[in-house]
Order: sequence, then C-alpha cells, then structure tokens
Amino acid sequence: MRIVCLDLEGVLVPEIWIAFADATGIPAFRRTTRDEPDYDKLMRFRIDLLNRQGLKLADLQRVIGGIQPLEGAEDFTQSLREQCQLIILSDTYQEFAQPLMAKLNYPTLFCNRLVTDPAGNITGYRLRQKDGKNLAVQALQSLNLQVFAAGDSFNDLAMIRSADAGCLFRAPPGIREACPDLFCAETYSELLQEITDFLQRANFHES
Repeated sequence: MRIVCLDLEGVLVPEIWIAFADATGIPAFRRTTRDEPDYDKLMRFRIDLLNRQGLKLADLQRVIGGIQPLEGAEDFTQSLREQCQLIILSDTYQEFAQPLMAKLNYPTLFCNRLVTDPAGNITGYRLRQKDGKNLAVQALQSLNLQVFAAGDSFNDLAMIRSADAGCLFRAPPGIREACPDLFCAETYSELLQEITDFLQRANFHES
C-alpha cells in the first residue's frame, strides 16, 4: 500500500500567516518556515507579536475563515485520492485547520494544538511530537507502507528525504539552491505526475 504525505500551507492552501499579515497590515507576520528553519523561534516570535498587537485566536480564525484552497488544489486532491491514500502532515494547528479541511473534503490531518488563556490570547503551542512530519513518515514505513512526500519549506525536508520518494513543490529559491538534488514541481499536474510515476514504480517492483 502507498501513502502520499503532503504539507498543507503553500502546497494546498495559502500561507495562513501571510494572509493574516495582509489582513492586519502587519508585515512582520509574513515570516514563515520558508524564511526561518527554527520552528520554535518562529512561533515564539509570532506569539509575542500577537500579544504586543493585542490580537487573539479569534482574530486569526476570522481571517482563516475567508481563505480558499489554492487554485486547482481541490481537483488535485480528488485525483490523488482516487489513486492512493493521502495524509496531510502540517505544523499548523487544529484551531486553524478545520475550516480549511472542510474545503478540501476532509483529508486526514496530523497537526498541532495551540494553548490559549481564558481571554482567547495565544500563550503557547503543543507539538503533536517533535520532528513530527519526519517521524510520521518513518512510522508509516514501519507498517510496510511506501511513502511519497512533498512540501515547500525547510521543515518539510526531513520527511521528503525519509520518504521512499518525494519532491519539493513551489519552493522558494533559497530552498531549491540548498537542495539541488530534489526535483521541484511547479504545478499540480507536475506533482501528480511525480506521484503517479512513484505508484507505477512501486507496482512494477511488486509484480
């Protein structure tokens, strides 16, 4: 059996924090895992900025409610799920993701949780597990599943390299330059072809 593991933001939906930066007019929120490989440092920066600006979880959720999947993402995920199983491995949060999952017809999602105080301020976060994307891929492989992984950020590289096959998707120049050995798909058609080729190779080796 084969499993495809995809990142969420930048692959299937717009970057949540960039959308929030645009909605609030605060450019500092545009900083993402494409820019900062240290996830804890990035999240502490975001939480501190939210609190200094007096912004709460509800403010983020209002913006997220208006986010639509990237053009072509719904058709892509439908075509993909007709061929194999799909799991979204994301560093986003359950409190953010639910309306986005509804718009993608509820694929399986592994993500994290936020910590809030009674007033709705975000005070911290709880990872599902450290290095969760990479360890999820390895756990699936331990069940004798073959895994294809794709993403666009620094925090996707470990899972892509652990997977049986994988690639980047619309990654920024800095990540491409750092990983010249990884193919970078620019369209859903290219990504679907990479996955289809992986599935066909897997079928050939089993026959």
